[in-house]
Amino acid sequence: MEFKKHILDNGLAVIGEVNPFAKSAAVGFFVRTGSRDEDKIISGVSHFLEHMTFKGTDKLGPLDVNKAFDDTGAQFNAFTSEENTVYYSAVLPEYLEDVTKLWIELGRPSLRDEDFNMEKNVIKEEIAMYEDTPTFDVIDRARSLYFDTHPCGNSILGTRETIDAMSAEQMRVYHQNRYSPNNITLVFAGNFDFDKMLKLASDACSAWQYSQAERKITDYPGKAQTKRIEKQNLVREHICLISPAVSMQDERRFAASLLANIIGDSTGSRYYWALVDKALAEVATMQCESMDGTGAYYSYIRCDRGSTQKVLRKVKILLEDLTNSGIEEDELDKAKNKILSALVLHNEVPMGRLVTVGFNWVYLKQYRTTHQDVEDIKSVTVEDVNTLIRELKPGNFTQYSLGPAR
Repeated sequence: MEFKKHILDNGLAVIGEVNPFAKSAAVGFFVRTGSRDEDKIISGVSHFLEHMTFKGTDKLGPLDVNKAFDDTGAQFNAFTSEENTVYYSAVLPEYLEDVTKLWIELGRPSLRDEDFNMEKNVIKEEIAMYEDTPTFDVIDRARSLYFDTHPCGNSILGTRETIDAMSAEQMRVYHQNRYSPNNITLVFAGNFDFDKMLKLASDACSAWQYSQAERKITDYPGKAQTKRIEKQNLVREHICLISPAVSMQDERRFAASLLANIIGDSTGSRYYWALVDKALAEVATMQCESMDGTGAYYSYIRCDRGSTQKVLRKVKILLEDLTNSGIEEDELDKAKNKILSALVLHNEVPMGRLVTVGFNWVYLKQYRTTHQDVEDIKSVTVEDVNTLIRELKPGNFTQYSLGPAR
């Protein structure tokens, strides 16, 4: 493995991890923008813009874009989060140049009015679909309640009202401001020629104009609020609990992930044995989301309406016991094995390394090998995790519930 990087004069970072023994290659544009970078008027614009990118350019229509990807056999897609919009492809090495050229061209889409107006309906259908998915809906609502006025509480999808009111010109301005080269990282992984890809990027992207793309970075401990709403056609109670975690820039992020695994892994965790194994809940999981300057633990629990209060009492006792007594060595060892297995399997293929290398650069401006991550996870001690528990107090959570009528 060899890591290479170059920053163009306009600020575009081109980085890559070269693995000459890999049988594939991957490329991705990591744009440091998401729902936390939007104001309320254009809520949902980042995700909407992700859709519009595939509508093409002045030279390529939507069918041309699809055909160009299909001709290479590429596995391609994109996603938008609170903080990033990522466009990616995994492909045979001989087609990496073609796919990269295509992504570069799509990096400056035409954002035509007619495409914009048509895609509005697609976005609104997607919003409706997720509103009909209680797992997603309750987490989205809980995030907004927890973060309150902090921008990390912004909805990724926006609302029907903000999508309806949005104009193509507002999107074009947002694209110009946030898709500036100094806010983008072009990432490669796998079997490829870095110098060749760098020349391609330099020739095609050097004319992209620098723009201020600031993000206000603030930690936020959340507000310990409780809310429940009733929705028609629900027969189960859907509960989301959110409490503070650490940021991506915090060296304790590995300890924080291990803690989430101990509490809420889908098998063998404290949630599992206290709730799922006892048939009190169908699902009880926890995830750690470390973000730019802040972080949060998300617990999702689904249970029978009649069991809700018993489940919540069990959770409160479990988290209080955790705060008072901490974790045990065997719990930590099991969590390490699970996380290490997932990490190594994810990073064995160029597509997995693309994501890891890309986000390490976006958040840390560092290149980290799989070995470094493995060693850092192995080095976490019981006292590291217990100190984190005492500081973060996971029992002080925001609670949002969706359920049937009482």
